[in-house]
Amino acid sequence: MLDGGDKKGPATVTLILDGVSVRQRGETWLDDIRLELSNGMTTLVGPMTAGKTTLMRVAAGLLPPDSGRVVVDGKDVTAIPVRKRSVAFVYQQFINYPSLSVYENIASPLRLDPAFHREGIDRRVREVAELMGISGLLDRRPAELSGGQQQRTAIARALARPVDVLLLDEPLANLDFKLREQLRADLKTMFAGSRGVVLYSTADPNEALTFAAPTVVLGEGRIQSVGDAADMYARPPSLAVAATLSDPPLNLLPGVVRDGRIECLGTSFPAPRAHASGHNVMLAVRPHQVTIARDTPGALELPAEIRLAEVTGSATFLHLLLEGSRHLVAHLPGTQLFTPGESTVAYVDPAHIFVFDEAGGRLLATSAAEVDLHG
Repeated sequence: MLDGGDKKGPATVTLILDGVSVRQRGETWLDDIRLELSNGMTTLVGPMTAGKTTLMRVAAGLLPPDSGRVVVDGKDVTAIPVRKRSVAFVYQQFINYPSLSVYENIASPLRLDPAFHREGIDRRVREVAELMGISGLLDRRPAELSGGQQQRTAIARALARPVDVLLLDEPLANLDFKLREQLRADLKTMFAGSRGVVLYSTADPNEALTFAAPTVVLGEGRIQSVGDAADMYARPPSLAVAATLSDPPLNLLPGVVRDGRIECLGTSFPAPRAHASGHNVMLAVRPHQVTIARDTPGALELPAEIRLAEVTGSATFLHLLLEGSRHLVAHLPGTQLFTPGESTVAYVDPAHIFVFDEAGGRLLATSAAEVDLHG
């Protein structure tokens, strides 16, 4: 973790979730989670109902698992209460003590640690406050702060005392865009080379890509994939991973392999490799790979009706209705005006199509490489 104060952490820290499962009200919230994390930052990414908060609560000791173990540095801490663990937790909804000043909020965990004397507490509070950009707010109370300043205070309190495990559960989700971008950059720098385990949870795939840290993709209480976020974005091993790491959401179109080609909504393109004829596949295309101007020879032509044009200023999201009541979204640069109800043609370069097995969601082919259907 961050250096400071009078207490030094271990040279290395490991956090292992060994077969962790959680069941609540007859539902499985976590299913046989097996994960090993070491020093530095790891990003945990998944949709809102993936089980991220449950996983982090188990890791912190706030929720006992129904089965499995939590191991920190080789010691089974599953039955050890959170107050006796070297752990800090930052929630999406920032939590500060309303009757205490910013200074005392940050100092509060240090006053419980006998390793910190008065001078060490003061030095550490001011060090962390400067790091979080709230040095000028130390005499204020939380009610006198903006939402961003309150979240910075909550993060500063979590960072004040060096811990083995720091858990941040979507800490920037409730902040405005500008502040979110600024804090994201600050945190990335802050946790680089950290001695402790930092697990950062987010539902925003752009955060996972921005942090460029080892990434765990979680879905429906199960680990979908572990690896480099950029690599998984370029070559998602499954449809679930591709969907998780895509914002705006993927366009999904049904396809079928026939005589060496993949047929889709009245058009077709060469199959990346010889698959069994009649095999059903699911085609996934990111919105920024859809155009309304032919710019690539061999692009798929998809006749469409314009339903809606969402203009954001820097981009236009064009919603299209295809054959068979299928919907397609094109992410177009700049401000572009369209009339709902008009006909157009959407173009997709086959090189930008992900081909997944319809039955199991396994990746069969990408623009970069091919995967054996039977492998």
